[in-house]
Amino acid sequence: MRAFSMILSLLGLSALALSNGSALAQSRITVYSAGPANLIEALAKGFKAQSGIEVGVFQGTTGQVMARVETEAANPMVDVLISASWDTATDFARRDRLVAYTSPNAAQVPASLKTETAVAQAVSALGIVWNSKSETPRPSEWADLTKPEYRGLVTTPDPAQSGASFELIAALRAKHGNWTLFQALSANGAIVAGANAQALNPVLQGAKAAVFGAVDYISLAQKADGETIDVIFPASGTVAAPRPMMILKWSRHIEEAKKFIDYVLSPEGQAEVAKVYLMPARSDIKANRPLVKDLNLLTLDTQQVYAQRKEILGEFAAAMARK
Repeated sequence: MRAFSMILSLLGLSALALSNGSALAQSRITVYSAGPANLIEALAKGFKAQSGIEVGVFQGTTGQVMARVETEAANPMVDVLISASWDTATDFARRDRLVAYTSPNAAQVPASLKTETAVAQAVSALGIVWNSKSETPRPSEWADLTKPEYRGLVTTPDPAQSGASFELIAALRAKHGNWTLFQALSANGAIVAGANAQALNPVLQGAKAAVFGAVDYISLAQKADGETIDVIFPASGTVAAPRPMMILKWSRHIEEAKKFIDYVLSPEGQAEVAKVYLMPARSDIKANRPLVKDLNLLTLDTQQVYAQRKEILGEFAAAMARK
């Protein structure tokens, strides 16, 4: 009888272990992230250490991430989406895809970087990346890259492939009221070189001297690793690109997703953001780079320019066409 009781007890313990194992297996969220792979990996690791919750990650460009979201529309998997373009947050809110959530850790995030349904993970800005060994004068303004010294030595990302680049050309077009700056770039032999990496690589390799409108954090990290480049923010103005985090309405793990947002906005999470040379979303976190307050940011009505995206891209293509 005692042996039978022991067997029942063991069976009960086994069932409990299996039950607990199942619960642990369910403590998992899925995050799709545009941006640095090392950042989302560090955030996932730190969040698991703090909460015990596993994080499954898909990392890629904004285009790759958005394509995956749309492909999975019939059977969505993602709980938290991190985009490199605030337009994603605006579009998804309009389509009623997002959960309203304000993290207690968002108190130190400026109002311009949060809404009821999205909050910035980080912010990047666009600048000139110049190879200091290129035997060209150090530029300080966008228009410097139209000078004869830079003839045939300038690249720019394709705004059709980079949301940040699109916002820069739209802002500069609005500031000047015409496409003269880009027509001068084209006349000076500047080339539209695909996405951000395709524009930057020839400058790192020394084949070109400068990038017009490079995403800053990538180049700042490479400079810290010894590349002979400078990142220059023109005093006449540039644009910043907040990177929104959103919880999707179809998430089966909304409470866990909220905890992940809390962690990313914690001092520990924001310190990881600063390590990859992005600007932390929180204003109380130090970073070894210029911050939003240090830059002259151009005003931009993003809703208006994205509504005119096709027209603006067409005008840009015409301005950059070789005569």
